[in-house]
Amino acid sequence: MANANVYAAFERSFAINAVRCALQIENGDSCTYSDLDNETARCASALSNFGLQRGDRVAAQVEKSPQSLFLYLACLRAGLVYLPLNTAYQAAELAYFLSDAEPALIVSTPAREAGVRELVRSSGLDAHVVTLDASGRGSLSEAVRKARGEFATVTTAPDQLAAIIYTSGTTGRSKGAMLTHRNLVSNAMVLIDCWGFSDRDVLLHALPTFHVHGLFVANHCALLSGAKLLWRAKFNPETTLADLRQATVMMGVPTYYTRLLAEPGLTREVCADMRLFISGSAPLSVDTFREFRARTGHTILERYGMSEAGMITSNPLDGERRGGTVGFPLRGISVRLVDQYDQLTSPGEPGAIQVQGDNVFAGYWRNPSKTREEFTADGWFRTGDVGVIDGDGYLSIVGRAKDLIITGGYNVYPKEVELVIDAMPGVLESAVVGVPHPDFGEAVTAAVVLDRNGEPPSESAVIRHVKTQLANYKVPKRVHFVSDLPRNAMGKVQKSLLRAQLAEHRNGSKSGA
Repeated sequence: MANANVYAAFERSFAINAVRCALQIENGDSCTYSDLDNETARCASALSNFGLQRGDRVAAQVEKSPQSLFLYLACLRAGLVYLPLNTAYQAAELAYFLSDAEPALIVSTPAREAGVRELVRSSGLDAHVVTLDASGRGSLSEAVRKARGEFATVTTAPDQLAAIIYTSGTTGRSKGAMLTHRNLVSNAMVLIDCWGFSDRDVLLHALPTFHVHGLFVANHCALLSGAKLLWRAKFNPETTLADLRQATVMMGVPTYYTRLLAEPGLTREVCADMRLFISGSAPLSVDTFREFRARTGHTILERYGMSEAGMITSNPLDGERRGGTVGFPLRGISVRLVDQYDQLTSPGEPGAIQVQGDNVFAGYWRNPSKTREEFTADGWFRTGDVGVIDGDGYLSIVGRAKDLIITGGYNVYPKEVELVIDAMPGVLESAVVGVPHPDFGEAVTAAVVLDRNGEPPSESAVIRHVKTQLANYKVPKRVHFVSDLPRNAMGKVQKSLLRAQLAEHRNGSKSGA
């Protein structure tokens, strides 16, 4: 049986491109594809030395570094299930993920190690805890240094799990999307072909690696095609301008492009050797699309994807890229628009987006009821997004059935934020929505009804309180105090109406974020 392990596909690429540069970091240090393979083997050996077995979960809440990439690849190679966690998650959030996934190994930053060990102790988890810092140092690196430099890639079936990505859901509790080796390999191969990746490319990688965009899409396209990765710990507009002179492809979220447009140094000359700019993880405004083309001569390629299905559609590499659309279904992926009864909508009519293909995940971790709920009787996945397909076949995303906020490329489920605000003294109730924002796409914004019998909190007090409970990107940028929340006849908060009211308030306010 052929080995369906994602790493088996990487191995073939690494062997062909052994002497080529695979990774270059800010200080100029680099490693070849041969080095990458060797480092991954040593890391996989270290994981094995911890007693980890095929199918065990490895949770990683670490800063981006070359060693964090080696860790991810080593998990694939060893048949383990990689669980990336946002570095912004706070203790209460982390406790949920660890109790749900039950990892056998947790990789933490040194600063968080004590807190993670306490979570492990209090939850009764049987897990090793090791550290890895932004410079690639820590107890994991020490274990890797002492491990053997040889490791045979574990033979894996196509449907075996490769990763679990926690994603927001309709209950406000994150759900673990189970991604298989087939999901990852099939999607990567389609994207390489769709976007024309080759060993002549240099990909500017400034994305975080706890997210599908940076971890899978960017890494897989580059490593499977023998391209060079300009590995950047974080996005910085000024240094990105310099990097564009030596890159050929950039992947980013819309916020990256709006911030680049704020730089006077963004010119056609700077982008002269670039062949492709790709945007995803949140909607790209038509204004940004047009302004970027006017400034650089390059038309951003926007695509559409999600944690549960990888990339689903894309504007064409060769052909018209239309602003405000996410293009056509990728090869081997089917997309349909349906009404509330799962019946196909008429051409040009909005409909709920459903997808089918090898890219679609295996279901939610330990949540069969939610898995059944999110798939139709004939096997299509309900994305929760609403779209329209125009007469030429271009898909546009016009809304979200699941009331999700996407801010700076990150997903925020309003209920999670509302629960934190509602628990504050002096608060009767709250509603959280996403309000259009020129930089983040959407800004998390709260409307709060005060309890007349309590001491009313200030806007800054609400923001400070939420910051102690949730990751920064979930914290409201503005808090508006209102006498009541708009509701329909059934008593449900009309968030579309509230969103419009708060957006109008923002536009009319000089202090709006």
